[in-house]
Amino acid sequence: MKFNKDFLWGTALAANQVEGAYLSGGKGLSVADVIAVKNNDGERLISYIIDGELKRERALFYKGTEMQSEFICEEGVYYPSHEGIDFYHRYKEDITLLAEMGVNCLRISISWSRIFPNGDDDEPNEEGLVFYDNLFSELLKNNIEPLVTLSHYEMPLTLVNKYDGWINRKVINFFEKFALTVMERYKSKVKYWLTFNEINAIRSIPFNAAGLKEVNPQTIAVATHNQFIASASVVRKSKLINQDFQVGMMIAYAASYAATCSPEDQLEQQKMSNILDFYCEVQSNGRYPKQKLYEYKKMGIDLVITQEEEKILREGCVDFISLSYYHSSVISATPREMVTGNVSIGEQNPYLKVSDWGWTIDPVGLRISLNRLYSKFQKPLFVVENGLGAYDSFHEDAEIEDDYRISYINDHLLEINKAIEEDGIEVLGYTSWGGIDLVSVSTGEMEKRYGFIYVDKDNNGNGTLNRFKKKSFYWYKEIIKSNGEKLNSQ
Repeated sequence: MKFNKDFLWGTALAANQVEGAYLSGGKGLSVADVIAVKNNDGERLISYIIDGELKRERALFYKGTEMQSEFICEEGVYYPSHEGIDFYHRYKEDITLLAEMGVNCLRISISWSRIFPNGDDDEPNEEGLVFYDNLFSELLKNNIEPLVTLSHYEMPLTLVNKYDGWINRKVINFFEKFALTVMERYKSKVKYWLTFNEINAIRSIPFNAAGLKEVNPQTIAVATHNQFIASASVVRKSKLINQDFQVGMMIAYAASYAATCSPEDQLEQQKMSNILDFYCEVQSNGRYPKQKLYEYKKMGIDLVITQEEEKILREGCVDFISLSYYHSSVISATPREMVTGNVSIGEQNPYLKVSDWGWTIDPVGLRISLNRLYSKFQKPLFVVENGLGAYDSFHEDAEIEDDYRISYINDHLLEINKAIEEDGIEVLGYTSWGGIDLVSVSTGEMEKRYGFIYVDKDNNGNGTLNRFKKKSFYWYKEIIKSNGEKLNSQ
C-alpha cells in the first residue's frame, strides 16, 4: 500500500472556524461573525434589524424575504467565530505541531474581511496582508505547502447589508479584486488555490455560502451564476500573475445510491447525481449543461448569460476538482426514515453505520465518488475534506484514545489508494478535515471534534485553549512517514 511520491498529505482548516480575533488587525465583520449559538439547546441563530425592530431566525435555514434587513451582532450572545481556537495568535504553535505530525500540505482559507474589511474598500488592509504573509512563511519554513481557499463562508458582512450578497453583480468585481490582490501578494508562496468552498452549499446554507437575504429558486440561480463567473474570471486572470498557479473548484460531494431497483428510485438518484455534476460541468468544462438550462426555463427562472460571460466560463476552466467527502446518501422517490449529512439528506442505509452526529460512514462511497468525477470530467482530483466528527474523552494527564477516528480515516485512505492503484485515478492529495479541533459550521459546537490535536474549549466558549495530541496524531504521523504503507488493510 503506497501512494505517489509527490502525494500531498495534510489537513484542512478554515479562517472563520479557527482564527478568532474577529475585529483584530483591522478586520471587518463577516457573515460567520453574526451567526450565534443559543447555549441552552445549541440552535444556531441569526439576528437582524428591520425598521428598528430586532428579529431572529435559525441561521442555517434562513428563509427571510426582507431585503432591507441589516444583520448584526447582539450584546450578551455567544458567537463561536469571535474567538474560534485563537489560531490568529497561536498559528506558530499549531504549525509546529502540524510539522511534527509530518504533514506537507495545509489547506487554509484567507478571511476576505481581513483583507478588505467591508468588501468594497478602495485599498486592502495591510495589517491583514501581513498576517497571511507571516502565516505562509511559517508554513514554508516547515516544508508545508499552502492550499488556499479564497472564499470559505466568510464574505464581508457589508456586502450582505449593503449589496444583498451574491445576487448583486457588483460583488463579482469585489471578489475578483480581493482574489487577485492576494494572489499577487502571495504569488511566490502559494501554488494551489481554490475559489469557493463547497460551491453547491448555496442550495442548503445560502446565507453562509452567498450572503443571501432573499432565498428562492431565482436568487439561488442568479447568485450561483455570479459565483461561477467570479471563479472563472479569477482562474483566467490568475495565470497572468503566475502561470504555474493551480486553481481548483471545490464541491461537497456524496456518493448516492437508489434505495431500490425500482425505476422511480433510480430516476430520483439520477437527478441527484445531475445536481452535483452541474457545478463541476460549469467550472471544469466551461459551459452550462443543456438540461440545467431547460430546467431553469421550466421553473420560470430568468437567467441571462451574455456572450462575454460564456467566453469567461470557457476560458476560466479550473485545473483540478477538489471535494469534501464525509458520507453517502440513499435516494428514494418515496423517502421514509431520513438522516442528515454535510449538506445533504437521504434515507438511512441499513448496510452502514453512522457517526455520533448521524452521518453515514461509507469509505467505499469515496472511491465511487472519485471514479464518477474522474470518468466524467477527466481532471485531477484532490480530497480536501474528510474526517469524523466525534465526542472525545479528555483527561489532561492521559492520552486521548480516538481509535474510531483512526479507523475512519484509515478506511477512507485505503479507498483512495484503490482509486489510484486499481482504477487509474489521478489524486493530488488528501487533507483531512480539522486536523486541529475547531468550531463546527453546522452546529457551532466545539465538542463535535475532528482533529488529531485536541483544543481545550467547550461549547460555551470555556477552556484554556491549550492543545493536546490525540492517539490519532501519532498514527497519522506514521501513515505520512510511510507514505501510506502502514495503513491497516485488514
